[in-house]
Parts: sequence; structure tokens; C-alpha cells
Amino acid sequence: MNALKTVFLLTLLTLLFVFIGQVVGGKSGMIIALIFAAIMNLTTYWFSDKIVLAMYRAQPIKESDNPRLYSLVRQTATQAGLPMPKVYMIPTQTPNAFATGRNPKHAAVAVTSGILKILDEDELEGVISHEMAHVRNRDILTGSIVATVAGAISVLAHMAQWGAIFGGYGGRDDEGRGGGGLGLLIMAIVAPLAALLIQMAISRSREYSADQTGAKISHKPLSLANALRKLEYASRRMPLEANPSTAHLFIVNPLSGKGMASLFSTHPPVEERVARLEKMVHH
Repeated sequence: MNALKTVFLLTLLTLLFVFIGQVVGGKSGMIIALIFAAIMNLTTYWFSDKIVLAMYRAQPIKESDNPRLYSLVRQTATQAGLPMPKVYMIPTQTPNAFATGRNPKHAAVAVTSGILKILDEDELEGVISHEMAHVRNRDILTGSIVATVAGAISVLAHMAQWGAIFGGYGGRDDEGRGGGGLGLLIMAIVAPLAALLIQMAISRSREYSADQTGAKISHKPLSLANALRKLEYASRRMPLEANPSTAHLFIVNPLSGKGMASLFSTHPPVEERVARLEKMVHH
């Protein structure tokens, strides 16, 4: 179901891009925007793990540094049928975790030092299974594609803004221009917003999928549900100094979102995630 939803939303995003591209930049404008966004995001995709890990000062750890965590990751990777990822520790008391890397061979799982303090063995296994599920579902790749198209839309929107300021594009007659300028301006505002909402929706459905796949990997849906509850509570009490552009990577939203922010949240509500995990047990 979630996979279908992702495909649908991706298609929607692409159509939005094509439509805006046609209006704003014609074929050539569209191609320029896409190439520009693709170059930016390919770099990010290729170095995603290095960039994000550096951003949070994550330290690589060996088995001797933390045998408990290391063996849990190894066990989970084996259960998931994945190669052993690199393991990192983020020096912060806020409990959270994320996975990154462009494919299962280049994956990294990072946990904060705080998460090891508040989760028991089973809960931690649930969290690591969720992260391995992201790796197995290739969510980093999906996220990069989505970011590329959304990025291209905002490049076009900037073009539309300039177009509106300088009275439309091309050699249209004067009468067509006033409306065109206003139309472009409205689109310059609405388009990136629409792209952002679609991007968030895709991110939320990938989280649900990772919860489900993760619960199947660990066979402990309730442990993951308990972990999510604890992490959510702790995250509210001491939010992580997180960069909004990487918030979607974490298992629970590191930015405490209230009101309007929840509409733009990269994560589904924890209550809903817990409810879905509990349902898995009763079936």
C-alpha cells in the first residue's frame, strides 16, 4: 500500500514539475532546472552518509567500543539479509537514530548516546530493525529522487519570480503580460509549497513502511512501538539541534512540531505509528 502511495506521489510530483516547467521555462527551462537539481542531489546522494554523519559529529565505533550495540546491529542486519553497515555514535543525550548511505553495501546506522540509556535490548533492536528497513527499502534513494524533483521545482519557481518581475517571458504581446506576470508570481509561491507537501507525504509513507518492515525483521512490533513512545517523549523534552533538511532521516522527528508544523512534518504522528504496529500483533 505504502509503495503504491509513494509511486502515486512521485508521479504527482513529476507532473507538477512538467506542468510548471512548461509554463515557466518551456522545454529548455525545464531541462536546465532538472539538470541543475540533479547535479546538486547526485552529489548529496553520493556523499549523503559523509555529509550527514559529519553534520552531527557522529563517531565511527568498532565492536570493542560498544559490543552490545555492535552485536545488535550485526544480528539485525543478518535477519534483514543485509551486509553489516558501519556503526556510528552521535554524542548527544537526546535519544534518536538514523540510517544513511546510498545502498545496502554503503549503509551506516547512527544512534545517539542518549538512546542507549533509555531503551532496553528489545526496544533498541526494534529501532535498529526500523533503520535497516530504510536501508532495505532503499529509502535514501527514494528521498534523493524526491529531493531532486522538488529542487527542480523550486529552481523553476525562482525563474517564475524573475519572470514576473521582468514582465513575463518571450515575445508575447502586451495584453497577455499583466495576467501572465501575476500568474507566474502566484505559481512561484504555490509550486514549491505543493512540492514540499508532496515530499513530506512521501517521507511519512516511507516511515510507515520502515515500521512495518522493521517489525517483520525483529518480530517485535511492540518493542518498536514502546521505543517510539519513549523516543517521542524524550525528544519533546530535549529536542535535538537538528538541521531541518535532515530531520526526515531520524526515527522520530527531532524537531518538536506543533500546530502548523505538523502539516509539514516529515514523520507521521507517533500515536498512529504505534497503533499500526499494535495492529500487526492482533492479526
